[in-house]
Amino acid sequence: MGLTWQDWPAGLHARLHQGLAIPAHPLALNADRKLDARRQRALSRYYLAAGSGGLAVGVHTTQFAIRDVGLYEPVLRIAAQVAEGTNALLVAGVIGRTEQAVREARIARALGYHCVLLSLAAWKGASEDEIIAHCRAVAAEMPVFGFYLQPAVGGVALSAAFWRRFCAIENVVAVKIAPFNRYATLDVVRGAMEAGGRVALYTGNDDHIVGDLVTPFALGGGPAMRIVGGLLGHWSVWTQAAVRVLHEATRPDLPASIMALDAQVTEMNAAIFDVAHNFHGCIAGCHEVLRRQGLLEGIWCLDPDEGLSPGQAELISAASARYPELTDDAFVRQNLASWLAD
Repeated sequence: MGLTWQDWPAGLHARLHQGLAIPAHPLALNADRKLDARRQRALSRYYLAAGSGGLAVGVHTTQFAIRDVGLYEPVLRIAAQVAEGTNALLVAGVIGRTEQAVREARIARALGYHCVLLSLAAWKGASEDEIIAHCRAVAAEMPVFGFYLQPAVGGVALSAAFWRRFCAIENVVAVKIAPFNRYATLDVVRGAMEAGGRVALYTGNDDHIVGDLVTPFALGGGPAMRIVGGLLGHWSVWTQAAVRVLHEATRPDLPASIMALDAQVTEMNAAIFDVAHNFHGCIAGCHEVLRRQGLLEGIWCLDPDEGLSPGQAELISAASARYPELTDDAFVRQNLASWLAD
């Protein structure tokens, strides 16, 4: 029978949502490239003593090849033993297609782990329906910590609609957002919001850690969501300082009204610049806004193949309606005639 987040120790689910610093655990080897169990234990002890709220083991920083040399279970076991008696959240990385991922989830469950960080890299080229079915199969075994890995290093590009469906899966508890891309980051937040906002968001964007933590994602249609913590390879070093950064960045007295503009402007930009189609319609998107205002007659470009992508006009309309305070349609209407006069 599978484990659910309702089975967790009292208070652990609430702590996940309050925000934890979770280092992605490295692998300690000796000169013969064999596991150095003593130093592996020492690493886990260091992270917990430094104030980490959890440990992520068997993930990219642990080296995926541990599976090829029979170290997956031993390495997970060491961290679980060190963390025994603490309130640390234990996260096990699982990879591969469904059979492998389910097998690894069962190993993690038997060792006392609380959830799995689910890599989707093996699903490149699959449909989102197939990937959702895979996620549901793993979630039937263990609570799932989603993982949006940047495509540049093997991740799969996924839509906001995918993340809405993913976050609606009952045993999904969190998402690590690590596409290293602000547009894709907003897709995850948008999907999580539209799924009800019950899933905890964590940054994996090593290029934007503090920015992620201080930004209130006020994307319209409901309360702002926050990225509350981080699960990062970066936080496997200087960990005590990383915990301090998390606490500082999540203080309640930040100027949220100003910072909210960052997410709103970027979401509008995603529609205009046609991020969904790799910027194909970025020039035409600008032309379309100007056409609607009357400043341009049409959206033509020098290249006749350049134009709006499917669905782009609708996205522009939705973004404009969502954030009318970030448009200037009234100002243009008041002055258009004089600007067009000879």
